[in-house]
Amino acid sequence: MDTARALLVREILGSSPWAYRTRMFAKVLRTKTRHPGGLLLVGTPAEEPWHLAAHLSEEAKIVGAPELSPVLVRYAPPRGAPDHLRVGMARLAYACKGETVFVVAPDKIPESLLDRLADARKKGATLLSVDEGDKDLQSLTHESLTVPPLDLLIPGEPDRRTVAPMSDLSAALTRAGAPPLSIDAVTHLIALATGEKVPTIGSGNGSRDKLRRALDKLSGPPARQRRW
Repeated sequence: MDTARALLVREILGSSPWAYRTRMFAKVLRTKTRHPGGLLLVGTPAEEPWHLAAHLSEEAKIVGAPELSPVLVRYAPPRGAPDHLRVGMARLAYACKGETVFVVAPDKIPESLLDRLADARKKGATLLSVDEGDKDLQSLTHESLTVPPLDLLIPGEPDRRTVAPMSDLSAALTRAGAPPLSIDAVTHLIALATGEKVPTIGSGNGSRDKLRRALDKLSGPPARQRRW
């Protein structure tokens, strides 16, 4: 997914708690990562979050926050790879306070990673995850997002469900020609939010100019109205 479509998804979800939750997730990532090289991004053996790493690096450059440029931690980095692409799992042994381990898990993560995450948490690292409901992983993380969400709640009101059920939100995305709510879409929303201030729920107008500019790049600016 490109930036324009990610912005479109967020605009459609702007009236639901879902966009708010991705912004709050990004706020934790932004405030808990204290120094460059302290954001450790981990996937699964079958799928590494290359695109998210690229988008986070781009956002870090835009907002001038080098600490948000992630280190991609890999299960089996190949010999001869560039320095930034050969960081292995051993790096997690040094994760500590002021650093963040962000796990993107579209499938089950191995037991060996759970053990490393538990050690990193004991040393004070902040653990985040976007996953498909991995309970073992979520038991270790400080903040997690489940995709698709099983129960979307209004922040601050844990006994109330959102007015718009996920089926309605999915239908709205389809009507607008936007991608479905997937791990890829959610991680794009998080990347967009890393350099933004967290608004109050129900707001989001500040992103509309950015959305318009991105859509203009896709289809060109709207035609000028003729004056009669």
